[in-house]
Amino acid sequence: MNRLAGKVAIVSGASRGIGAGIAEAMAAEGAHVIGCDILAFSSDHLAATRVLDVTDETSWLEIVADVQDTWGPVSILVNNAGITSPEAVHETSLEVWERVVGVDQTGVFLGMKAAIPSMRRGGGGAIVNVSSICGAAAVPGIAAYHAAKGAVLTMTKNAAITYAPDGIRANAILPGWIATPMTAGQTDAVNTVFLEATPLARPGTPADVAGAAVFLASDESDFITGVDLPVDGGYLAR
Repeated sequence: MNRLAGKVAIVSGASRGIGAGIAEAMAAEGAHVIGCDILAFSSDHLAATRVLDVTDETSWLEIVADVQDTWGPVSILVNNAGITSPEAVHETSLEVWERVVGVDQTGVFLGMKAAIPSMRRGGGGAIVNVSSICGAAAVPGIAAYHAAKGAVLTMTKNAAITYAPDGIRANAILPGWIATPMTAGQTDAVNTVFLEATPLARPGTPADVAGAAVFLASDESDFITGVDLPVDGGYLAR
């Protein structure tokens, strides 16, 4: 229960779903976890919670500065906040495109940009970016989500190569169909497409993803960087 003892972690999108699962699992492993979300929330298990709009650079910089002043340099960054929208390319308005890409892609960029200087000062760290099976394989529609989650994979590899000399590792997780409020809000038709293509024939849980995130943030994965790790019940193996 001490795989992350003493480490300082920032987790975005931590109020519910995958983010809440990751934040609570990291806290259980001894990390000082600062859970962030655009929604105000509280938790008895985390060191602190903060309101964060991941598309706002100033908010990121303020949170990282506050975390560093209170707990020390950032050791772990989990970019988990995400949204989706069902439209195909010809149906996607510029407003929807910019909103989805802003949260799912630009939010990851801003999180890394804010946290990496703190990690450098601390002598290293681990970045875990939550992408999606939709970053690697396509289904009809959700054009903006596909574009943003695909970009997260290449952004993660870029960070892995660029910051390896600083002792900073960067890896991505690709969740499959996970039972969360976001997937609950999708249509039955969309959910059926994913579930029927999942060889393990069940929905994943936030705990499934959290286990992978803890591993990638821990010293157990000290020689792993630039990896795309599916947590998808075999979806991408088909």
